[in-house]
Amino acid sequence: MMKSFKIALTAFVITAGVIKGAPALAQDGPQNVSIVRTADLDLTSEAGRAQLDHRLVTAAYEVCGEASDVDVSGKNAVRACRTDVLAKARSEGQRLASRGAAIIVAAR
Repeated sequence: MMKSFKIALTAFVITAGVIKGAPALAQDGPQNVSIVRTADLDLTSEAGRAQLDHRLVTAAYEVCGEASDVDVSGKNAVRACRTDVLAKARSEGQRLASRGAAIIVAAR
């Protein structure tokens, strides 16, 4: 009887640990993703480069979301997210877009 109780208790503890740890493991990947298409852009022209930049800015706004006007900390976090995401997208954007590849813009 005691052996069955120990087995059941061990199974319970292991299951509780897995359930408790699952949210922490799930937070590793990006939460919001936007794909910026570039195949239709002429990056040799100023208008094409401006259109690419506009698409990247729009994607950064989409993936970072918005915060309430009364949430100053949230506003700052969203602003920092947009700056970071846009910098990464711009650095990779020209290289990928020159081949007509799509640019993936992602934020946590």
